Amino acid sequence: MTISKLPHIGIVIGSTREGRFADKPAQWIHGIASERSDLTAELLDLRDYPMPFFDEPLSPAWAPVKNEAAQRWAQKLATLDGLVVITAEYNHGPTAVLKNAFDYAYQEFARKPIGFVGYGGVGAARAVEQLRLVATEVQMAPVRNAVHIGMVEFLGLWREGKAFADYPHLAQSAKGLLDDMAWWARALKTAREAV
Repeated sequence: MTISKLPHIGIVIGSTREGRFADKPAQWIHGIASERSDLTAELLDLRDYPMPFFDEPLSPAWAPVKNEAAQRWAQKLATLDGLVVITAEYNHGPTAVLKNAFDYAYQEFARKPIGFVGYGGVGAARAVEQLRLVATEVQMAPVRNAVHIGMVEFLGLWREGKAFADYPHLAQSAKGLLDDMAWWARALKTAREAV
């Protein structure tokens, strides 16, 4: 397999607030992905796509969006073969800005795998479950494996000067996630290109 044919994955930083923690797991998973020979990855920061809360006349499933930032977002998504989403958990759900990003595209998500790195209470398991449902509705294929950075690890990384290397179980989870992403991205890329 040549480099040009490797699946290209976007790692989406799903928080835009000041002082966010999301940069730490995003940089960490991007570093691990960059060492692999079966995919390529790039970071996507939702701060670079300042979309208002969804206010289009029609769903992107039925008509192109008019918002310029949303158009750029969709154009970027179209270049990717899958997504790994970094998500916090706010009130048992994902961030509003992340859900909004899903609302602003449709075709560009379809028939691509998606995986999750969650952090916070219970490793953002509830936020990830909600995002799996949203992803399925936009015709993505959620992979089984995910990284859940629980409260102990989160506080260690955020406030106690710990590093991801201090939590080797997270690297094992990352390997499972990226193995899934590489397999599904290659399979679905092949299928999309065959149509």
